Amino acid sequence: MTAYVLVAGGHMGGWLWRDVVDRLRERGAEAYPATLTGLGDRRHLAGPETDLETHIEDLVQLIDHVDAPEVVLVAHCHGSFPALGAADRRPERVSRIVYVSAPLPMDGFSVHGLVNAFEPDPAVRDGWRQRAEQAEDGWRILPPSLDDVQARNSVAGVPADALARLVRLAAPQPLGALTQPLRLSGAAAGLPTSGVFCTGTGMNIAMVESLVRSGDPRFQVLAEPQVAFFELGTGHWPMLSDPDGLTGVLLRAAAGEGQRVTA
Repeated sequence: MTAYVLVAGGHMGGWLWRDVVDRLRERGAEAYPATLTGLGDRRHLAGPETDLETHIEDLVQLIDHVDAPEVVLVAHCHGSFPALGAADRRPERVSRIVYVSAPLPMDGFSVHGLVNAFEPDPAVRDGWRQRAEQAEDGWRILPPSLDDVQARNSVAGVPADALARLVRLAAPQPLGALTQPLRLSGAAAGLPTSGVFCTGTGMNIAMVESLVRSGDPRFQVLAEPQVAFFELGTGHWPMLSDPDGLTGVLLRAAAGEGQRVTA
């Protein structure tokens, strides 16, 4: 029986995965939605000291408390950073990492650092910087409004009631989880990895092929044989807009399917 640990991104808790969790369990899998410190129903536990290491330890503890010998670690959006950090600390317990509409985390980069280094649109970079500078009490970013959610990410296919729930349950985001650099030992470097691109955001497998062809050594990992990719014809929130499609992709990813890219 395959066991999945599902990690949401900024402002979101384990509740985000509700529909996918139900479908995975209906298909005979185990599913454990993670709620990181300061988010979801654990928002009251956040403080100025809450950072990326806090969230990595949250996931390490969850993995340690799952009886299954191995888990498929699924990360959405910025949840890719604590997910890879946890896999680096428990590589023997992780059979695969699946990144869903998520940035590729890199050793030595924070979420903000990755945006500054690779985001080509200066308006987007400025938006990230301004939200950090305006953090409440200097350490937490206020939850996004409906207009914010619609402006920052594609909400294609998300039903109105699900979008309203997303905004209602969004929590303040601990700033330290976005600004503390990820530090890796390299233990997770060879783990099987899957990327799920939501084409409604403008991302697709062809972009990966272009990055690999660029010759930049930082992207050559994307062409390694243990890495595969999928596309979903939806927006940034597939667990809300297409839970059936996302569930199918997660099951296929765990089985080792997906499109490979060659150097």
